[in-house]
Amino acid sequence: MFTDEVVIKIKAGDGGAGSASMRREKYIPKGGPDGGDGGDGGNIIFFCDNNTHTLSDYASRKFFAAEKGENGRNKRQHGKNGADLTLKVPPGTIIWRISQYGGQEQMADLTKAGDEIIIARGGKGGLGNVHFATSTHQAPRETTPGDPGDAKQLRLELKLLADVGLVGLPNCGKSTILSRISNAKPKIADYPFTTLEPNLGVVRNSEIAFVVADIPGLIEGASEGRGLGDKFLRHIERSGVIVHILDINSQTLEKDYQDIRHELEAWNKKLIQEDEITVLNKIDTMTAADAKKIATKFSKKIGKDCLLISAVSGKGLDELVNIISQKLKTLE
Repeated sequence: MFTDEVVIKIKAGDGGAGSASMRREKYIPKGGPDGGDGGDGGNIIFFCDNNTHTLSDYASRKFFAAEKGENGRNKRQHGKNGADLTLKVPPGTIIWRISQYGGQEQMADLTKAGDEIIIARGGKGGLGNVHFATSTHQAPRETTPGDPGDAKQLRLELKLLADVGLVGLPNCGKSTILSRISNAKPKIADYPFTTLEPNLGVVRNSEIAFVVADIPGLIEGASEGRGLGDKFLRHIERSGVIVHILDINSQTLEKDYQDIRHELEAWNKKLIQEDEITVLNKIDTMTAADAKKIATKFSKKIGKDCLLISAVSGKGLDELVNIISQKLKTLE
């Protein structure tokens, strides 16, 4: 199951208490204090793992705790430190701390595999009674308890790291395009909302390799939660290039185009790119002359050129990949 947002609670380990032990040995009548310090509690660490692709591990389990430090022991033995707890998340995970009043503060944005960060620190171990002995106080019973570990409520949000985002209405052919230009194998069918989760594919040509994300079909009102709603809009926020796919057979081409543009803008104004690539797909369903006529008329209405392709036959796909490559190179 693809999960891209969860709320969890975490608790770093508490420090162990110091020991109040007194040295008792047969031939040492005045042994004095020998209580050791408590161990430190374990930290909670988030690790960016390239082999993790979703937050589904946190969908059912909502509480994670690191190990507590052991209490100090006699003979000045230090309690064992609690083990750290490492939580793996996919690249593109943003960690937000939720305050008790509901506000949120960004703590980390893990985008590079291998990156890690301590989000909650374990408590320090308490002091044993050996620290409280003086010349006038030779049998102290004083100790200190271990400090509590950090406790936090977090929201984990995944934004896919894709160079290119494919957007468009349901059934415009995004999944088929992705399957033809990359190594991805998305589910493809002739009914709306075939794609129920984002698909990623790696595209390689002679000049560059890049990651493309197929975003589940948007509809009017998506930014407000309609259809698949705003669930997946976040995944194109990191994309350097947006490719807008339209079905050339639509009787409302201009409206289709403006509806998607409106939803992108409503979600994040930065998604409205002047140089987005506009594509008319499914030209295999009509003659080349009719496709060119529709494209010319549509381009005049929206004020920009559009590319004619057929995801089924493959016509125009090489040109699309080359255009994407050139745009990405200018962003480097």
